[in-house]
Amino acid sequence: MLTVRAPATSANLGSGFDVFGVALERPADVVRVEKAEQTRITVTGAGKQYIPEDPEKNTAGAVARALDAPAHIRIDKGVRPASGLGSSAASAAGAALAVNELYDRGRSREELVPVAAEGEAVVAGDAHRDNVAPALLGGFTVATPDGVTRVDADIPVVVCLPDLVVSTRDARAVVPEGLRVSELVETVGNAATLTTGMHRDDPELVGRGMTDSVVTPARAQLIDGYDDVREAALDAGAAGVTISGAGPGVIAVCDERNQRAVAATMIDAFDRHGVEASAYQTSTGEGARFLGN
Repeated sequence: MLTVRAPATSANLGSGFDVFGVALERPADVVRVEKAEQTRITVTGAGKQYIPEDPEKNTAGAVARALDAPAHIRIDKGVRPASGLGSSAASAAGAALAVNELYDRGRSREELVPVAAEGEAVVAGDAHRDNVAPALLGGFTVATPDGVTRVDADIPVVVCLPDLVVSTRDARAVVPEGLRVSELVETVGNAATLTTGMHRDDPELVGRGMTDSVVTPARAQLIDGYDDVREAALDAGAAGVTISGAGPGVIAVCDERNQRAVAATMIDAFDRHGVEASAYQTSTGEGARFLGN
């Protein structure tokens, strides 16, 4: 048996819709695999009741099919489904790394990104790479159809997770189909600023680059209290705040000394809207890794 820890991720980061992603130090899934005559899935942990164990409907099952490697895959969920923290990507990435090793398929981590993305297609309808790329490679990633570029960034973040559910399909349905040239120019500038900040490990630059006037405002309508939570986090010292992935998670970039205050303030702001929430004080981190046999 092989065991892999696969991290939560945050995609989009405001200005990098469907392109940017970061691996987070926590939370994480733990995926255990062993060879079997046919693929079986067992799920425990956070939100297990919402995750199908049918291999045809599970992200890890899709990975096993893509690698032609039947396995008994046990997933202990630390990343809650429908959280905006790459829950399905964590399971897919963990399974891809473990099954590839178990069957000696010889794929590099970069080559496993499209394999893990096949798992994402099961739940999202499309093989998006913005979550699976950082889940496998770690750090900050830029995923395009031509490949993935990675930066080994070290940025403190707070992720606040409200007790709300926003499905990926609903979040994609509200995305505007077009934008004005002025919005395009603004988005490109912000994305470039964010990328520079990741290269420099500069939370202030990253935060400035998270600003987005196209996708985020549309998705914010699906998250009760989002605008107040964002303003509260900025007032508490966050350099930038945006929706994590499809939501409802909200990610704030800040200096390490402000993390506790930012986390508490975000929870309080959700509470004022009658929404319970919890928060992770974490940072950008490494990709999926083996824990042992």
